[in-house]
Amino acid sequence: PFLRLLEAQLQDERKEHEEELEALKNQVDAMKEELEKQQQAFLQSLQLSPEAQVEFGLQQEMTRLTNENLDLKELLEKLEKNERKLKKQLKIYIKKVQDFEASQVAVPAERRQHERNMQVAVQRKEKDFQGMLEYYKEDEPLLIRNLIT
Repeated sequence: PFLRLLEAQLQDERKEHEEELEALKNQVDAMKEELEKQQQAFLQSLQLSPEAQVEFGLQQEMTRLTNENLDLKELLEKLEKNERKLKKQLKIYIKKVQDFEASQVAVPAERRQHERNMQVAVQRKEKDFQGMLEYYKEDEPLLIRNLIT
């Protein structure tokens, strides 16, 4: 059983490693393509006149900024959608809490008093008393009355 567990863990790690390696290879390929595009653009710009080089550079920068802007708009839309979803969930939870609090207020006072008495009784049971009872002299009539009742 132990060897099987180790073998399963090794296979899981191998699978994770292969997936990570594949993702890295894809990333390297995408970077190679981007580098080739940049090299081609650079070679093209070298063949142009200085004015055309400036215009070409501006055009490239505008394209890059436009793509970046589109990516940011997409991200903003996702975040706004998530915000709306979270606000709906928050409203639901607030409603649940208010309903719960209203149900607690509706509990009769007698039941709450009974619950308090039960808590006090439990607390008293947890204490371990031995020996004589200690009390103040002025509490003696109250103590006697409670002992009798």
